[in-house]
Amino acid sequence: MAIDASAPLSPFAPAAFPELPVVAGVRFAAAAAGVRYVGRDDVMLAAAAPGCTVAGTFTRSSTRSAPVLWCEARLGALSGGPVREGLAILVNSGNANAFTGRAGEAAVRAVTEATARALDIPAGNVFNASTGVIGEPLPAERITARLPELAAGLSEKAIERAARAIMTTDTFPKGAGDTAEVGGREVRIAGIAKGSGMIAPDMATMLAFVFTDAAVAQPVLQRTLRDLVDRSFNAITVDSDTSTSDTVLLVATGRSGAPPITARRGAAYRAFRKALAGVLHDLALQIVKDGEGVSKIFSVTVTGARSDRAARRIGLAIANSPL
Repeated sequence: MAIDASAPLSPFAPAAFPELPVVAGVRFAAAAAGVRYVGRDDVMLAAAAPGCTVAGTFTRSSTRSAPVLWCEARLGALSGGPVREGLAILVNSGNANAFTGRAGEAAVRAVTEATARALDIPAGNVFNASTGVIGEPLPAERITARLPELAAGLSEKAIERAARAIMTTDTFPKGAGDTAEVGGREVRIAGIAKGSGMIAPDMATMLAFVFTDAAVAQPVLQRTLRDLVDRSFNAITVDSDTSTSDTVLLVATGRSGAPPITARRGAAYRAFRKALAGVLHDLALQIVKDGEGVSKIFSVTVTGARSDRAARRIGLAIANSPL
């Protein structure tokens, strides 16, 4: 995949990137590494404060990319509770680092270890995602050369630049945010995503990174994300094609000062879940609106099904039908 500068803007593109709430405890940076594109940012770095928790969902493809396999392993290792030293997410566009074998694994190690050195955190606390062309070696050295610049440029207000850096065939950057009241305090949620082609459930050629300053226990964060992804990213389709690289990561920094959410019940949890659901739905819908060649969008409503799973299967069968 490559960005076509001559491609027309989606007819559903928003007038401007949304004004997102600043999430305490997370900073962003972007840089031009020349992975594939010339004259544009193509690498983004997000750094979250110590004590955060992380959740994630990934493609179910049997040919998952090297970054997806790395993230799955890191999520398993960090699922026990707060991440004491903090964590980072490094993302590049232009090259998916998929179907690259041992070279792909080596590239992931190179970029995650360089990120760890730049931020003085363990390499195991660095998540990695890549999107773009498949089957070509990732020029990791171009990314690692920009890590000092990325680390020095981290800012709470650079989320739009980060959103633009992860675009491939997207015609506009995608962002969404909301707030919720938890224990009398405001908590903020902000997320970015990319996706345009090969959009089909479980998940699609898409990446999404969502951040909140709520304090949420990791098991609660993981279960909530899994449930809401099924109702958002796993309920959209553009062309019925699946991908090797799909990743959704959710990071809770706990820096809002609101009481911790430790169970999936109560008014505080319901308020947080509602706001998070809205952000994920918004991002998923923006991906559909930016589908390659899309001129119309529609939703399918199924009633009378025996379960949500059955309704989803029926709805997607209709949506993916060429008729």
